[in-house]
Amino acid sequence: MVEIVFGKLALPKDGVLVLPVGEGLPLSGEAAMLDEKLSAALSNAMAAAEFTGKSGQSLNIYNAGAYKRIIIIGAGKDDAPRRAELLGAAITAALGKETEATILTQGFTAEQAAEIGLGARLRAYKFEKYRTTQKPEEKARLKKLKLLTAAPKGAEAAWEIAKAVANGVEFTRDLVTEPANVLYPAEFAERTEGLKKLGLKIEIFGQKELEKLGFGTLLAVSQGSIREPRMVVMQWLGASGHGEDKKKKPKDPLVFVGKGVTFDTGGISLKPAAGMEDMKWDMAGAGTVAGLMCALAGRKAKIDAIGLIGLVENMPSGSATRPGDVVKSYAGKTVEILNTDAEGRLVLADVLYYAQERFAPKFMVNLATLTGAIIVGLGHEYAGMFSNSDELVGKLTASGEAVGEKLWRMPLSKEGEGYDKEIDSPIADVKNIGGGRAGGSITAAQFLQRFVNNTPWAHLDIAGMAWGAKDAGVNPKGATAFGVRLLDHFTRGFE
Repeated sequence: MVEIVFGKLALPKDGVLVLPVGEGLPLSGEAAMLDEKLSAALSNAMAAAEFTGKSGQSLNIYNAGAYKRIIIIGAGKDDAPRRAELLGAAITAALGKETEATILTQGFTAEQAAEIGLGARLRAYKFEKYRTTQKPEEKARLKKLKLLTAAPKGAEAAWEIAKAVANGVEFTRDLVTEPANVLYPAEFAERTEGLKKLGLKIEIFGQKELEKLGFGTLLAVSQGSIREPRMVVMQWLGASGHGEDKKKKPKDPLVFVGKGVTFDTGGISLKPAAGMEDMKWDMAGAGTVAGLMCALAGRKAKIDAIGLIGLVENMPSGSATRPGDVVKSYAGKTVEILNTDAEGRLVLADVLYYAQERFAPKFMVNLATLTGAIIVGLGHEYAGMFSNSDELVGKLTASGEAVGEKLWRMPLSKEGEGYDKEIDSPIADVKNIGGGRAGGSITAAQFLQRFVNNTPWAHLDIAGMAWGAKDAGVNPKGATAFGVRLLDHFTRGFE
């Protein structure tokens, strides 16, 4: 984890110095003063390298005066979206193997200085828990960044909020990156208990409690595994107030539900071997919800928010659910399970209905790596969004654009119409897959909608966005924690 600190805007004496320069702009302020001291070495190097200040562009000058290294880095145009945080990410990338550096943030507000720190820290994330043979030069080396600003106190105040979001993102990334032999349902649930220190109320439901509740579709997924399932309910009562009343109930809460399949073999409908190792992150929706609740509690959000996650492992065995089995859901509806690899919707069905019945949400959003079909349709640029509420779609879309986690609305039919007819079963109330491969992400959403009762709701299919194949923006290669920042931004509209 990179330490982010702030100081008063002034030229440091030595070390590694980062100078952001806007697109098409000359050196200014302290940077111009330094250039003068160095006999125009900086401006001359910029001219020779045809440096324009374009976002992400960088220029290295070594052993300039007392400085080990000066990095001149493009800050892009003043009106560019997410300019400050993307600058922070670019700075981390440009620093390479440096352990610490000082950044001059002249021309940026205190809030933007904090955003630079956020982008830098998010890009610097590495998961090295199981690496035992790394050479020193291969390990994450960046430890500290000092941002010098005209308003250090304001930047520190803004950073306290941004830091809570960074903690939530990193909590999610850690969960999603863990191997399934380490992170199984009970272990995942236990890790959420660590969030109690932030003021979250945590309830964990085990096998017996879920059987008593009648979570038939969730239990149908887990019954082939020796790992027992869990459901975790996380409550943050930032509007109602925690106080001493342990029975305090949330008022018009925002509810978030996550799919947590800690490993998905497909069950009896076994997946192909190639790429199955990726199914350790089939719990990314649950990981996002846990990280979001960490962020909300960490920044003391003035809302009531509930996070619910259904945690199971989907394995083939003599006790596993068979294709063709019929089970009864918590909602009382019967489900014909034709494909045991369409399991995430079975987990979500019980948790969604329980969430509505118990908490009466103002809005409800679920996240899931639900279908490969959404990747076929949208690739790795957008998550698919299905919703029964135009208002909710508008708010979520705007939040996604604001933080760079983009959503694309997909069609959804009313019950008994259009796509929904595809999941009618001849022997039960509903079947868990449609009639073929066509529209697979849509029929999955239609299934979920069958368990939504007059609640403004959105389903985010994040299968294409939960894991990145390469470094991009504030995300290093690996787990992205897609949705944490999006939903944190979304909740701010209710504070």
